[in-house]
Amino acid sequence: MKYTKLGNTGIEVSRICVGCMSYGVASDDFQPWTLPQEETTAMISHAISLGVNFFDTANCYSHGTSEEFLCRALKDLGVARDKVVIASKVYFNDGHLSKAAIEREIDGTLARLGTDYLDLYQIHRFDYSTPIEETMAALDALVKAGKVRALGASAMYGYQFHNLQIAAERNGWTLFSTLQNHYNLLYREDERDLIPVANQYGVSLIPYSPLAGGHLTRPEWDSDSKRSQTDKVLRAKYGKEKENNLKIIERVAQLANRLGVSMSEVALAWHFAKGVASPIVGATNAKHFDAAVRSVDLVLTPEDVAFLEEPYHAHDITGALPRR
Repeated sequence: MKYTKLGNTGIEVSRICVGCMSYGVASDDFQPWTLPQEETTAMISHAISLGVNFFDTANCYSHGTSEEFLCRALKDLGVARDKVVIASKVYFNDGHLSKAAIEREIDGTLARLGTDYLDLYQIHRFDYSTPIEETMAALDALVKAGKVRALGASAMYGYQFHNLQIAAERNGWTLFSTLQNHYNLLYREDERDLIPVANQYGVSLIPYSPLAGGHLTRPEWDSDSKRSQTDKVLRAKYGKEKENNLKIIERVAQLANRLGVSMSEVALAWHFAKGVASPIVGATNAKHFDAAVRSVDLVLTPEDVAFLEEPYHAHDITGALPRR
C-alpha cells in the first residue's frame, strides 16, 4: 500500500479508501443489499490487512447503522483509534447544514462511531437554505473544539465550492481539504469547473463511485448481484447514457486484457493518473479490495489514458443538487 497526505493537512491516508455505504442494517427505504455486522467486520479486517487505513461513512448510511457497524468492527478487531482515519458526513438530516443541525449531527456521529473526534468531516451536499457563512463558521467551531481534524465537501457545483472556500478565507475559518465528488470514466463532468477549483486550493480528490457502481468491473452491463438488481440510484446515474458507457467499458476491458490485469485495476489506475489521492471503494467481496490495492501500483501511460477517455461525451450533471 502507498500513502498520501490529505490536502494541506498532516493526515496520512492509504491510496485506497473503504466506502462504508456497503455496511449497515439493510432496509428497503435505504439499501437492501448492505452487509450485516459479521460480514462487515470481515471486510474491514481484510482491508486493514492490505494496509488500508482510511474509512468513509455518513450519518445517513443505513440510518446511522453504517457508523455503528464501523465502530463495532474496529473495536472487535482491536484497532487503535490513531491507526485509522475516519471520515463521515452531514447534510441528509433535519436542518441540513444549519449551525444547530451541524452541532447536533456531529455529536450523534461521534457517539455512533465510539470516538471523541473525527479525522475528516464532510458536507454531503450544498445547502441552499442556510447562509454559507453560518455553515462554515459552525464547521470551523468543530475544528477549534477538537471534535474534527479536517473538513471536506462532496458533490456540488464548482462555483458553490469556490464560494464556500472564499467565505472561509475571508473570515479566517478552516478551509476544505478534500473533495468527495462523483468521478469515474463514465462520469467526468467535474473536470470542467469543480476539479479545477479543488486544484486551485490544493484540495485532495477522494471521489465516490470510482468504479461506477461496478459497471467498470465487467464487460456486460448487468450482473446478478443484489445491488445491481435493486439499486435504483445506480440505474439513475448511469442508465441514461448506457450506449456511450458501454463503449467506454469496452475500452477498459480491452486495456485490461492487454495489460493482463482486471478491469477494476484499470479503472482505478485511471484515477491515479488523473491526480486522485484516494478513491473511495465500496466492496462486499474481499477480492474487490485485493484488486483495488493492486491498482495502486498500476501506472497507465498517457496513451492508455487517452484510449480510455476518447469515447466520452458530455453528460447531464449527476450528484450536485439543483436549486428547488
